[in-house]
Amino acid sequence: MSIRYAVVGAGWISQIAFMPGTAQAENSRLTAIVTGNTDTASKLASFYGIEHIYSYDQYDQMLADDVVDAVYVALPNGLHAEYAIRAAKAGKHVLVEKPLAVSVEECRAMIAAAEEAGVYLATAYRLHNEPGNLHALKLIRDGAIGDPRIFSSMFSFIADTGNHRLKAANWGGPLQDIGIYCLNAVRHVFEDEPLSVSAIKNQVDDPRFGEVEETFAATLLFPEGRLAQFTASFGAADLDVFRVAGTEGELMVERAYDFQSPTTVRHFRAGEVVEHYFPQTDHFAGQTDYFSQCILSGTPPEPDGYEGLADVTTLVALERVAQTGRIEAISLPPRDRRPGASMRRTYPTTSHRLMV
Repeated sequence: MSIRYAVVGAGWISQIAFMPGTAQAENSRLTAIVTGNTDTASKLASFYGIEHIYSYDQYDQMLADDVVDAVYVALPNGLHAEYAIRAAKAGKHVLVEKPLAVSVEECRAMIAAAEEAGVYLATAYRLHNEPGNLHALKLIRDGAIGDPRIFSSMFSFIADTGNHRLKAANWGGPLQDIGIYCLNAVRHVFEDEPLSVSAIKNQVDDPRFGEVEETFAATLLFPEGRLAQFTASFGAADLDVFRVAGTEGELMVERAYDFQSPTTVRHFRAGEVVEHYFPQTDHFAGQTDYFSQCILSGTPPEPDGYEGLADVTTLVALERVAQTGRIEAISLPPRDRRPGASMRRTYPTTSHRLMV
């Protein structure tokens, strides 16, 4: 049995990653596209053999028709909550691109709608299924570096003029778009939630950054005195890496967040270096396979709405302290589930994609 998906928002991430990935997943299939561009939809539908095309005005009709079991929401951030809630109320499972929503209140409304309807709401944290990241977490949990004390991460790329990530109306900016990867990583590296946050952002004389900052830097204090720092930037060369220093060694994960590059994990201990190379996998095939398996087996997904809420709560606090210059305490409930080996998925990459 396969879970039938509607792609809601046929933009860049859907075309380059979700649709080709889901087409590979053995327990999933694409059956509907919801978009405002009928020409794009027709080409994609023909390429992937998708039967049903709907406009945004026909979204509720699509939900009422028996053509999908789940929706993948890849719209601008400000629309996540509306389209997820409408799907949940119609009895459809929902996979939402990160960040889950643009406010704590919206996240809670999405969670409530899914719980009331008895459907699953998942945040699209594809790295929770990626072998390299899961291996790094296992090494840390097995004591390979002793007690993890310090986390440091950088994620950057050069944003082009006109990129939707540069629009404040979309809750754009480097913190929300790529800093969220660093934040989500450290929460699982430390297996805990931050106690307080501080941050700083820059303003540069560049027309690209009239609405959002170029670079955002955050510092977070965790229980037991653990510290984390990360920097997210739209104005520096491609880099995505995190390092964890423990009492007995160090771990470095290179190409930690990029879905188009293989991951390398380097373990430093007692003067020796052990390198673990992971072949590039299709992150989106793995993510969809995992979510579909959760639906089929009746098992709640690990990266659920509450996982998305934890990150959005922290992002909002970081935004606030970057404005005030203060340190702010936050309080998050403990998570009883973390990414683990059973979530590992290894689909090969594919060149079978259409960019319209």
